[in-house]
Amino acid sequence: MGKTWKWKPFLLLLGIFAGSFSIGRLAARAVPAMGAAIRQETENWGLSFQEEGKPPVANATYEELAEYGACYAENTQEKVLYLTFDCGYENGNTPAILDALKKHKVKAAFFVVGNYLTDSPDLVKRMVAEGHIVGNHSYHHPDMSQMGKEEFAKELGELEALYEKTVGKPMEKYYRPPQGKYSKSSLQAAKELGYRTVFWSLAYVDWEQDNQPTHEEAFDKLLKRVHPGAIVLLHNTSKTNGEILDELLTKWEAMGYTFRSLDELPI
Repeated sequence: MGKTWKWKPFLLLLGIFAGSFSIGRLAARAVPAMGAAIRQETENWGLSFQEEGKPPVANATYEELAEYGACYAENTQEKVLYLTFDCGYENGNTPAILDALKKHKVKAAFFVVGNYLTDSPDLVKRMVAEGHIVGNHSYHHPDMSQMGKEEFAKELGELEALYEKTVGKPMEKYYRPPQGKYSKSSLQAAKELGYRTVFWSLAYVDWEQDNQPTHEEAFDKLLKRVHPGAIVLLHNTSKTNGEILDELLTKWEAMGYTFRSLDELPI
C-alpha cells in the first residue's frame, strides 16, 4: 500500500472538478453522458457539468445504479448531506475530523483498507464508538472492476474478517470501489455479497499531500458545488480537511443543510 494510494486516475480528477468551466468541455467528452448504460468494461467514476444547487451529471443515473444497489447521491430536493471519508492511511488528521463531527453531532462513513485497520485500530474503534459507519474499501486497494467473483469476494472478505477481529462485531455492508473503478460485473458482485456500492457527487482535489488546497480554495469548491442529497467524498489524509471541517460544517448548516448517516439513504 503506501502513499501512492492517494493518486487517482486522470478521469477521476476530471470527475471531482465537477462544475468547473475551465475543464467542463474536456470532462464532457471524457465522461459518458447522463443516461448512458453502465458498461461491462472498466469505467472510472466521474462527474461533469453541474448547475448550481443541483447534482452534477454523472456516469450513470440514479435508476441505473439502483439496479445494483448502488448510489452516488440521494434524489431529493431536501437539503441533506451524507459525509464520507476515504482512509488509505493515517497521517494525523483523523482525530481533528472526528472532533469536528462529534461537535456537530454528524454521523459519517469512513471507508478503510487493510493497512488502516492494522496501523490505526484505536481510531477505527473510536469511529465505531462515536456512531460512524466503517465501510469496505477493499483489503489491498486494487482495481476490482474486472475481478472474478471469487477474487472480488476475497478482497472484501479479508477486510471484513480483520474488521471483526479488531472491533468485535461484523462490518456494515457499504463498499466504495478502490480508485473509483467499476464495471457492471463488479457492481453485480458487490450486490450479491450484500453490499451497497457508494460513489459520490461532491469532492475536490484534497489528497495531494505536497499541494494541499488553502482554506479559501477548499471553501470555494465545497460551498459552490454543494447540492441537496449530496454524498460528499473527503480524504482523511488532508491537512486542510482536518483544519476546516468544523467551519465547513458550520457554513453548510448556515446554508440550511442537515446531515444523515448512509444507513438513512433510501434504498
